[in-house]
Amino acid sequence: MDAARVLWIVVFSSIGLGFFLYGKKQWKMVPMSCGLALMIYPYFVSNKVLLVVVGVLLTAIPYFVRL
Repeated sequence: MDAARVLWIVVFSSIGLGFFLYGKKQWKMVPMSCGLALMIYPYFVSNKVLLVVVGVLLTAIPYFVRL
């Protein structure tokens, strides 16, 4: 595991924690589920490019899907 991968894990997990806490407080399922996914998925993805692409997509979903 190199420093860049660890940095991306910390960045996306922090964003995920923010989404999760916001979704839990506002009772919104989309940010809460995306936040949970952002906190969990980096441990299962080993490719850095795929890590960034999935992280950006999961970060953008709550902006475009408002339920």
